[in-house]
This record gives sequence, structure tokens and C-alpha cells, in this order.
Amino acid sequence: MNWALARLILGQVCIHACMAGMRMAAPLLALREGYSAAAVGVLLALFALTQVFLALPAGRYADRHGLKRPVGYSVALAAAGAALALAFPTFPVLCLAALMTGGATGAATIALQRHVGRAAHDATQLKQVFSWLAIGPAVSNFIGPFCAGLMIDHAGSAAGSTEGYRAAFALMAILPLLTWFWVRDTVELPPVIAAAGGPPQRAWDLMNEPPFRRLLIVNWLLSSCWDVHTFVVPLLGHERGLSASVIGSILGAFAIAAAVIRVLMPLVAERLRERVVVAGAMVVTAVLFGVYPLLGSALAMGLCSVLLGFALGSVQPMVMSLLHQITPSHRHGEALGLRLMAINASSVLMPMLFGTAGAVMGVGGLFWVVGAAVGAGARMAWRMGAGTAGKAHPPS
Repeated sequence: MNWALARLILGQVCIHACMAGMRMAAPLLALREGYSAAAVGVLLALFALTQVFLALPAGRYADRHGLKRPVGYSVALAAAGAALALAFPTFPVLCLAALMTGGATGAATIALQRHVGRAAHDATQLKQVFSWLAIGPAVSNFIGPFCAGLMIDHAGSAAGSTEGYRAAFALMAILPLLTWFWVRDTVELPPVIAAAGGPPQRAWDLMNEPPFRRLLIVNWLLSSCWDVHTFVVPLLGHERGLSASVIGSILGAFAIAAAVIRVLMPLVAERLRERVVVAGAMVVTAVLFGVYPLLGSALAMGLCSVLLGFALGSVQPMVMSLLHQITPSHRHGEALGLRLMAINASSVLMPMLFGTAGAVMGVGGLFWVVGAAVGAGARMAWRMGAGTAGKAHPPS
């Protein structure tokens, strides 16, 4: 990893940590003010909702303007959202802050991913850089909530006081400014101009391409597995009589394993084939989902969680590498926007579907149904990179 890539990863960590910290602090403040669990659920959904609608326009904007202009606007939007929560810590303003910080983080992520992918010169570099870049959200998901929690507990006159929450929001408003500090000196890549004279292109035309369509479906299936695991493990642990700390440790083991595999992947990227990794991850996930509901002890569930973290954590770098290989260079932003839109729409809708399905078929049944769907999708994953293995877009 070179210094230029490290600066971009640090920039991603800072703006994503802002959203992660707000996603922890805002619901806690709403609960302290007496709002219901349903209202808090709506508040949490708003962090992903903006990204559903902004992802595609943000991708097109990045295709036209490169890296620094989209990131600059995202930094301003995220900092303003956290500053509004600092000035007016009320529920309606927290909802607005959730929309602003969530949308800004999504737009900045698309611009950063597009730039990093275009800067890579071959398929091996694509796998390496996206493995490094995928570590950023794992780090920021720890830094943001941890720092916000420290402010809430220790910066005010008493733990959980309004002053503590204001201090947390102030810190979250500063973090995006650090993103600009890391990104501002990045050298922009030459723009990619589409060939003139062709028919007008729409983002949804990408869905007519079988390789991209298969990639998006596979990515959605695997993203749903993350949501299922996060949603179902607490329910399964409760059924088994496990304590909250043990359930948290099981989920934490999953997150650590996903981060560890992403640290190791750049070291062996040259030997990895995208479709083999993704298809293998889907088969392993299907098997683990079949076994998970049958496990009775915390140790066994923890081991299964670690293995699942290894499998699912390996997927994103491979998906991002394939996406940059199968889409035209001048449409990478649009493709990234479509991908982010699908993932966030899933994050908004799937928990509600999981809740309904879990009530009908039980927790174990939900694991088995999703596992069967993921296993069936492995054949699609095996086919999606057959024509692009070892080939990347031309060097920028």
C-alpha cells in the first residue's frame, strides 16, 4: 500500500466514522428523550434511506467531476448535518442529520471507490487496493461509536447529559473536515470521455448487461447475509439463554474476522480469482447458515461466526474488482451508484421482511431459507467473471 492510497483510506475512515458515531449517538438521545423503539427504528433507517436515492446521481456526478469535488461537497454536507444536531438536539433535527450524514458518506464512498479503481493498472492491483479500502469501514465502525460514547459519558456534567451529546456531535462534525485534509492533495485522474455519436445512455441500461446483472444479484444476496446475521444472532442467542455481552462478543468475532481476512487478502491477491472466491464464499455461507441454528453453545456459535466473517469479508474486494472490469471506464461511478443503491435499499427493507418471516417460520427457518438462496446463487457467481478473469480496464 502506497501513501496516496493510505491517505484516501484515512479520508474514508473519517467521514464514515462521522456517520457511524451519529448512528450510535442519535438513537441513544432519542431513547433518552422518551421516543419509542419504532421511532428509533425510523431514525436508523434514515441513515441508509438517503443513499438509496442519492447513490445514482452521486455516481454520475463522480463520473463527470472526478474525486475532489464530490468529496468536498460530501464533507460539507456531513459536517453541517452533525453541526445541526449539535445546535438543535431534537428528534426532527436528528432525523435531518441522519439523512445528511448518511447521504454524504455514500456519495464520498462512491467517489473514493471510483478513483481507487481507476488508479489500478491490472486485475491484481484492483484486488489489492479494494482489499485495503474495504478495511476502512471496519475501522470507522469502531472509531465513530467509541469516540461518541466517550463524549456522551465523560464530556458533560454527568454521563448521558445533553452536554455530553453535544460534545459527541461536535466531534462528529470535525471528523469530515479531516477527510478533506487527507484527500485535498490527491492528484485527479484524467477524465474518461464517452464516445460521441452513440445513443443516450441511462444508468439502468447497465442492468441489461448479463455480467453486471449477475454481479448485482450476487452482491445483493451476500449483503443480505450480513443483515440476516446481524438481525438473527441476537434472537438466536436469546433463545439459547445467552447474555447480552456473549451475544455482542459473537457479533464482534464476526466483524473482527471480516476485517482480518481483508488485511490478509492483498498479500495473496495475485493468486486469487474473483469468481472462485465469491462462489466459494457463497457455498461456505450456505453451509454455515444450515448449521448455525443447530448450535447450542456460545463457543460453537462464536466459531461459526468467525468462519462466516472470513467468508463474507472476502467478498467485497472481489466484487469491486469485477465491477471495474465489466463496466466501461466512463460509467464506473454509475455502476458503483447502482450497487450502493441496491445494498442500502436492502438494508432498509430486509429487516422488516426478516421480522415477518421469522415470526412465521422461526429463527432457524430464516437461516435455512436465506442459506438455500445463497447456495443456489453460487452457480451465478461462478459464471459472472468467466470472461473477465485476469483482464482489467485499460490503465488510466
